[in-house]
Amino acid sequence: MVGGLAVLLVALGLLQYRWMTQISAAEGEKSKARVKDQADRLAADFNREIQNAYFNFQTDVDSWKSNNWAPFNERYQYWAENTAYPTLIREFYFFEAKGDAPALRYDRGVGFVTVEAANSPEITTKLGQMKERIADPKNFKPVQEDLDTLFLPIHLTEAKDGSIVVRTRTPDIPLSLGMPQPYGYLAIELERETVTGRLLPDLIGKYFDPNEFRVQVTDRSGNAVFSQVSAGDADATARLLDVSPNNFVFFANRELMNSIGEKRSSVVVNSKVEAHSFERTGEAKGSNVTIELKGAKPRTSVFTATTTNGEPSGGAWQLGVQQVSGSLDGYIASTLRRNLAIGFGILFLLAAAVAAIIISSMRARALAQRQIDFVSSVSHEFRTPLAVIYSAGENLADGVAKETEQVSRYGDLIKGEGRKLSSMVEQILDFAGANSGKRRFNFKPTPIDEIVADAVEETRSLVGDRDFEIETVIAAGLPVVSADKNALSQALQNLIANSIKYCNGDTWLRVSASNGDGKVKITVEDRGIGISKSDLKQIFEPFYRARAVVDAQIHGNGLGLSLVKQITEAHGGRVRATSELGKGSKFTIEIPS
Repeated sequence: MVGGLAVLLVALGLLQYRWMTQISAAEGEKSKARVKDQADRLAADFNREIQNAYFNFQTDVDSWKSNNWAPFNERYQYWAENTAYPTLIREFYFFEAKGDAPALRYDRGVGFVTVEAANSPEITTKLGQMKERIADPKNFKPVQEDLDTLFLPIHLTEAKDGSIVVRTRTPDIPLSLGMPQPYGYLAIELERETVTGRLLPDLIGKYFDPNEFRVQVTDRSGNAVFSQVSAGDADATARLLDVSPNNFVFFANRELMNSIGEKRSSVVVNSKVEAHSFERTGEAKGSNVTIELKGAKPRTSVFTATTTNGEPSGGAWQLGVQQVSGSLDGYIASTLRRNLAIGFGILFLLAAAVAAIIISSMRARALAQRQIDFVSSVSHEFRTPLAVIYSAGENLADGVAKETEQVSRYGDLIKGEGRKLSSMVEQILDFAGANSGKRRFNFKPTPIDEIVADAVEETRSLVGDRDFEIETVIAAGLPVVSADKNALSQALQNLIANSIKYCNGDTWLRVSASNGDGKVKITVEDRGIGISKSDLKQIFEPFYRARAVVDAQIHGNGLGLSLVKQITEAHGGRVRATSELGKGSKFTIEIPS
């Protein structure tokens, strides 16, 4: 049965490990996919807000040539009223692509005005940096993250019918896009504090629990733009600050501005959308795409490149999401370990419970056997003195013993056997009282030498005429102990009685008392049959008798040493035993002084 249970527990452990590993792997994949999806959604929301601030202000070139700022003013007012972050844009500047025309700055509600030369050196330096970035149209980048600026090209167009025609000079070679000539560039300067202080925290709080994930945003150089905690290897990444759609699209403002629901004729001119995707599929360079616009002029159009110097375009910033424990893989692994520990802990408790039941059953069986042996021993112990008393009484009653000397001898015999019976009954009652908790001890300051003397005197009758030598050694100056004199004397009598009973023909016995380590030690030492090491561990258990003693038919009930232990512990002390088989035993009672 035990073997079967062990095999079953091992099988359950293996199955549990397998199932938990599979569940953990599946949950890990789901968690990674969920974190990636949340990161992508956060990036989409962020980029949408940036793109709204970018594409909303794309007007046709005629309004710039004629200085007609009404369309732009209306677009700005409409954007400011409908965006959740009206402070996202700090300033607008306009630069003509050719010529030395001065830069224009947007005066809200009025229009674009010339930037005076008398402006601060800081603005002059900033405008110079912006001009440098748009000086080379071939390397134009719409996002200049170090300047916190978006550049929106205003293209020259001569379209007639609003369609797109794509001609490829080398059809078998991957294509790159040639852009229409720009008339100028609108610089949209973003407010960094709004981006990092409001927009990013709002979106991060929306998608990620700060107790589970930490987020960091870095620029192209790896410098931290926004950081909750310095993150290591990210569990999920996404590109931010991306104004390049995947397709080349002629946008109507209605489709772009998701926060603007109604249509204004002065803002949304054309709702027709024509989109074409261009992707690089090889490493060949030098190919190009020609785009011709025919038909009526599209008043809202977007031209953006999907490649920059042969590299795929993407957001200028990178969003990194990491689990607070270090990594999602580490968190999943620690969760698996914890679940396995709990599962195997339950199995261990189950195994321990089964083992405890088995051990308890075995101990109960052993105890039952000891109780049977006890009843048998006590019956035998009672039978002998009763038989003697019965025989002596019968002889006296029948007149067999008539002389005074014989009657006196029979009386002494009956008296002695009666004392044995009384002693055995008292021992059994003491054991029952101690185990039931009803026995009460009367503690009083008591000299040790009185206890020893009383115990030795009470056991003189056990020596009889066997010429037994009891040596008593009491150290001088022993402290008085708090003890129940009768109980402690009884414990000492039990030890002396055992030494006499198991003397094996050697009639020497020594009782000593000494002081040390804050304890008074009473020792009973003999040269009897000794106790084996295996029996030495169990001799203080109730009803226990060594097999060799039982086989030798030495009378006893197995309660004496158990009572010694109970009495000693009731006094706050302990009893120890050392023995060597065939050479004798030594029992020591230690009582706090």
